[in-house]
Amino acid sequence: MGVDAEHRDVVSARLMTAAKDVAVIGGGPAGLFTAEIIARAGHRVTVYERMPSPARKLLMAGRGGLNLTHSEPIENFLTRYGSEADKVRAVVASFPPSALIDWANGLGAETFTGSSGRVFPRAMKASPLLRAWLRRLGELGVTIKTRHRWAGFTPEGGHAFETPDGAIAVKPDATLFALGGASWPKLGSDAAWAETFASAGIPVTPLAAANCGVLIDWSEIFRSRFEGSALKRIALSYAGDTARGEAIITRTGLEGGAIYALVPHLRESLRAQGSVSLAALGGRLAERESPSAIITVDLKPDIEEAALADRLAKPRAKETLTNFIRKAAHLDPPQLALIREAGASLPEDPSALAARIKSVPVTVTGLASIERAISTAGGMDWTALTDDLMIANRPGLFAAGEMLDWEAPTGGYLLQATFATATRAANGMLRWLASAT
Repeated sequence: MGVDAEHRDVVSARLMTAAKDVAVIGGGPAGLFTAEIIARAGHRVTVYERMPSPARKLLMAGRGGLNLTHSEPIENFLTRYGSEADKVRAVVASFPPSALIDWANGLGAETFTGSSGRVFPRAMKASPLLRAWLRRLGELGVTIKTRHRWAGFTPEGGHAFETPDGAIAVKPDATLFALGGASWPKLGSDAAWAETFASAGIPVTPLAAANCGVLIDWSEIFRSRFEGSALKRIALSYAGDTARGEAIITRTGLEGGAIYALVPHLRESLRAQGSVSLAALGGRLAERESPSAIITVDLKPDIEEAALADRLAKPRAKETLTNFIRKAAHLDPPQLALIREAGASLPEDPSALAARIKSVPVTVTGLASIERAISTAGGMDWTALTDDLMIANRPGLFAAGEMLDWEAPTGGYLLQATFATATRAANGMLRWLASAT
């Protein structure tokens, strides 16, 4: 036997001796990434997923192009997690966008950066990446058991599962929880874990909708004519925050990236009015005192108000005011209709008219259902976790992904934090397993 072969056999024997049984509960990106890291270290990993196949929400997110992360400088990137998010910022800083891009490229995804700075796989969908990822996990010896729904902790400190073949219980050496939030429950994340965790003395911040639409009481005329139309190249403002982009007029309100950016402040305002029930399983609206918050819509954010007033000061001859405004301000039908939907009659004075176009008031009465939100806010309180993301009162149990209490806008920030928290939890688990040997 050669020296190299002997060395390999010794290393293999040590790995077999040190190998532990690790459970990953939840087969989304956080769970699968943790499984990959742990399996690479030589441990036996089993992923338990309640759905018939893993990563269903990832596949849905990839339908319009899988936005993995963002290419902006890390100092700007980290600000996207809010002013009171030091914990998640520190985790993301330790696993930055460059690390996620390298991983995806290593799977053959061949990422590229779009004009907006967002990073996508060149295939512009999740399925090729997921197939390659599952092949890699299989090669690493990871077992994925589908249709296994976590049913809680067992008295012996293990985990109960409901399966097609009946109830089972397992007691691994370490566990990673990656059960997700409460958005799109049909895809696997229904937040049923939240009540169980809270009952077990693990602090959970109530879950609420994030990156969701807002509710607006449109008139029937406006709703019937413009449902599905886009308000393009606008700026929306609320409570000192301004977001540019576009919004889609829905039957019940507005959706889109510009709206999603304002949701954190809108949610807090509505909650302060006693209007939003943030129960552990919800974030659903409860009808009480007709809560509201007024956002303003700048229909022409690229034009200064004074310059717009000059345009509107030109003679309009025999044109109707509406037709004159349409031409002078370059407004499309949905934008014109929104101005009228806001209430008061259109002012004739050019300065007042410019001010109206630059600041159309729209009354928001609530947030869209958490079931239709892109993501959720709230989750496991950071005080319940160590720096390694181990549950402090449950040694050997870790958590990652959207189960944790953080939120971020769309644009690559959601998946980046998901992978980053999985990395932190996996590395923490490896340290814990080594110390427990």
